[in-house]
Amino acid sequence: MSVLSVINAQHVTGHILDITFSDGHNTVVDFAPFIFSVGHPDYEPYKKQDNFLAYKLEDGNLNWDDYTMIFPVEDLYHNRLISRRA
Repeated sequence: MSVLSVINAQHVTGHILDITFSDGHNTVVDFAPFIFSVGHPDYEPYKKQDNFLAYKLEDGNLNWDDYTMIFPVEDLYHNRLISRRA
């Protein structure tokens, strides 16, 4: 069985991305509820759309600013955004 990874992400609008995974599955994920409610100072810059859109695909992950914000691929796949930070 192969490891699930992100192979593409396209901006839809606002803080919403259409994400394609290595098995061909697509999920539309709205990151706004997470970014605007988590209250962690590391995520503050991503409230600005320009900063949010500066994501990169690295090693099968969707990554912001050298891993300042990253989510488990399986959580993105199932559209379950939860904070992993204390």
